[in-house]
Amino acid sequence: MEQFEVTFAGFGGQGIMTAGQLLAFSGMDEGKKVIWLPSYGPEMRGGTAYCTVVISDIRIGSPIINNPRALCVFNRPSLDKFAPRVKPGGLLIVNSSLINVSSDRKDLTQLLVPANDMALKAGTPKAANIVVLGAFVAASGVVAIDTVRKVVKQKMGFKKDLLDINLKVLKQGYNFALELLGQKDKV
Repeated sequence: MEQFEVTFAGFGGQGIMTAGQLLAFSGMDEGKKVIWLPSYGPEMRGGTAYCTVVISDIRIGSPIINNPRALCVFNRPSLDKFAPRVKPGGLLIVNSSLINVSSDRKDLTQLLVPANDMALKAGTPKAANIVVLGAFVAASGVVAIDTVRKVVKQKMGFKKDLLDINLKVLKQGYNFALELLGQKDKV
């Protein structure tokens, strides 16, 4: 991997920035070059929010990425806005709990992950971002799942009950994506 770019997009309050930060910290933990660039709409909670994370083995030339290799979307407006920008051959992960359509692009890998449903079943709908993060890590291989698990423990370990749920759904999202991709290396 030379450079991998991903955009996480949804409404404010869905944990978009947290998912991006956890991925960025995981890349740094593995000694890679990393950029995390957040962007908020005029409102915080309920407004649009997205962040782009770039992880690279080499120096990163620019933090501005118009066409990422991957996109993780948490709501329909984000799908409509950002899906056309994903590079051909890229990856699109859709929170199918909240988005009842998929992209009609045939030139990318698309995973429909019922993130909110999985998180709610595990104990809190607030963990949907971690489900998607797990699915992204499985599908992209940009960082190791063990690194993400370690970072989640470091950054989110202050509430034991929520930590347990986050670790559980991270694994579920990871395994769900592997299953969709037809791989058997589950954790």
